[in-house]
Amino acid sequence: MNTQTKEGIRTTIDSLIETATTFDIEKLDRIYHDNLHIILIDASGQTMISNKQTFKDLFQSKLDNGDAPLNTWAEFNHIECNQNNGHAVLKRKVNLTGIEQKIALSIDLIWEDNRWQVTREVIFTEFE
Repeated sequence: MNTQTKEGIRTTIDSLIETATTFDIEKLDRIYHDNLHIILIDASGQTMISNKQTFKDLFQSKLDNGDAPLNTWAEFNHIECNQNNGHAVLKRKVNLTGIEQKIALSIDLIWEDNRWQVTREVIFTEFE
């Protein structure tokens, strides 16, 4: 199966969700590109910028604290693929800060080292 397709991107995002929700740092390291850039915009408009190590540290702390796995719920709204670049837009329910909330994500991927890797996540916390 050619993984440089929309289905390949969907499989990568599904794997990212499973990996992140169970705090599998080793697999997360493979899915996240070394130059990962994360932009989190909260409901009040505050912006936080993170990188691969910061996010890995967040999940490592959850693992170290014995936190329960996170919610795996996801609703995919759009996936596109153009040779070596991919993009996915989805909604998730997650508890990264102590409160489960619905978030919207825009995720950019690149096909490198014979696999899809996440290069950017833009995360918007949703407000009702």
